[in-house]
Amino acid sequence: MNTLKKLCYLSAAILLSASFVSCSSDDNEIVIEQQTPSQVLASTPWETTGAKDKNGATVALTDANVAGYVGFAYFKADGNFAIYSLTDVLRSRGTWSVDAQGKTRTIAALNPDGTTIFKRDVEILVLNRNEFTYRIRPNAADQSIYYDIIHTRTPHAEPKNGQLTLASTPWKTTGAKNNSGSDVALDNASVAGYVGYSYFKANGTFKIFGLNDVLRSQGTWTISPDGKTRTLVALDASGNVLFTRTVEILVLNENTFTYRITPDAAQPTVFYDIIHTKDSHKEPQ
Repeated sequence: MNTLKKLCYLSAAILLSASFVSCSSDDNEIVIEQQTPSQVLASTPWETTGAKDKNGATVALTDANVAGYVGFAYFKADGNFAIYSLTDVLRSRGTWSVDAQGKTRTIAALNPDGTTIFKRDVEILVLNRNEFTYRIRPNAADQSIYYDIIHTRTPHAEPKNGQLTLASTPWKTTGAKNNSGSDVALDNASVAGYVGYSYFKANGTFKIFGLNDVLRSQGTWTISPDGKTRTLVALDASGNVLFTRTVEILVLNENTFTYRITPDAAQPTVFYDIIHTKDSHKEPQ
């Protein structure tokens, strides 16, 4: 009799359990939703952790054939992406998409003014919550040559020192103030050399034009890891250094970029704050 009772209780429990799982009106029902390929790619940061050639042999991440694809990648749910080197230096930014079947990922790398630098489609080999691997074919004329770039899920946080913000829009000089907080005319000799349209590109290069669209300087730029200073290295056409300038960043957000210049290091109390505003001005060609 005890055995029979136990069997009855067990059968009842199974029936109740089955009823609970199938009841769509129950607020406590557990629903497992299948993620789309795009949702999977956007679900985590990715770190490049390996590469293989067409023979399956391991390729060093410093190898010239794959080095340009190495870094930390952030594919955001709003359709934008940012890729940084393994040393947290911004390498590219723009828009991304994955086809519904999860077989192709497309990125469009963008300039600060929104124009396209390049578009790239890659074949997806693996895409799940832990691994993202795609195939690149460097030589369009010889499709037999390829490399598989392997990325692994990572908790690495996206750098927040302002690199992406600075590279995401053109900037126009719209004001200047002296150390007393008074407005300084932009044609004043103390600030005129800092006035113009600036384009800080995600690949670490910059161009600054006068408000008349005449090129004033070009070269490379960086922001310190703590986001407190910006450094320019101006180069001539042959790549020779013309000057290096580091300025203190006072404000850097989506709409305003303000830095401080101190013309004479021996007189730190004499300074000027150069104010830039987000702009849509296309980079002169």
